[in-house]
This record gives sequence, structure tokens and C-alpha cells, in this order.
Amino acid sequence: MKNKLFVTFIACCIFSLFSGCNAQSSENKYDPNGIHWMSFEEAVKLNDEKPKRIFIDTYTEWCGWCKKMDAATFKDPAVVKYMNDNFYAVKLDAETKDTINFRDKQFTYVAQYKTNQIAIDLMQGQMSYPTYSFLDGQYQLIYNLKGYQTTDQFLPTLIYFAEEMYKNNVKLDEYLSKQGNANQK
Repeated sequence: MKNKLFVTFIACCIFSLFSGCNAQSSENKYDPNGIHWMSFEEAVKLNDEKPKRIFIDTYTEWCGWCKKMDAATFKDPAVVKYMNDNFYAVKLDAETKDTINFRDKQFTYVAQYKTNQIAIDLMQGQMSYPTYSFLDGQYQLIYNLKGYQTTDQFLPTLIYFAEEMYKNNVKLDEYLSKQGNANQK
């Protein structure tokens, strides 16, 4: 009898453990210690309440460099902290067939281009993956950065846009060049 109770107790504990893990993983779409990725609509809602810069990672499921960014640069603790502190971070699958509502406009999938119209508009028709779009708190596109970035390349870029250096006539390439020279000393 004691053995049956013990086995039942252990089985209940294991079941509870796995049930809790599954519930947590379905609620937490992304790593809770990583970048707080959100949908475009979630970022807009938060930005309307408390304006902040918006970072949009436009990717595709088949893009190898996009996956490398997710596995490396976007996992770096310094990038994670800086991104979460200074941006609303959006993951945008360029090929999503979901309708995205933004500013009284519906952005839908364009079969001819195999892409959602919002990705086409954000990337200004220059379809290259990954593309990182930086928007200000009023949803104005500041800059599109294309291609894989190492942490050493990417973090200074985040700082440049978060600190709004572009408003002081500092060009991104000049700033990055100075950062590269400073890192070499």
C-alpha cells in the first residue's frame, strides 16, 4: 500500500512539473531572459501609452543569416539588456499571411511578392533579409540596416539610434568608424 501511495505521489509530482513547464513555454513565446520580442500591434499599443523607439527585425523562416542573428547576436547579454531598455523590439515575418493593422490601414499578404505589404513598405521595396528597421516614437522610419551583424557591430548601432545621434548630424558610418578605432586602441 505504501509503495502504491509513493508511486502515485511521484507520478503526481512529475505530472505537475511537466504541466507547469508546458504552460510556461506556451505563455512565453520567447526566452524570458532574452529580448522581449513582440508583435507589431503590441509594440504600437505600448508605444501609444509610452513612446519609445521601435526596432523591427524583418526576417523569413528560410533565412540562414536571420537564424544566426537569433542564435548569436540577439542572445548576447549586452545586446539583450540594451535592446530591452531602449526599444520596443518587434519580430516581423516578412512572409506572414496575417493581416497587420496599423494606423487605420490593413497590411495584407501580397502573393505576387510572397511578402506582407508592411514588410515591403518598411524595407522600401528593397527586399533583403534580415533587415532591421529603426522607427522613432512617432512611427517614422529612421533607418534600415541590412544583413548579419556581430555583437561588436550591432551594439554600437543600437546605441547610435537610442541616443539619437542621427539628430546631431553624426552619420552612422562615421560613428561606427570612430567606435571601431576606439575599440582597437
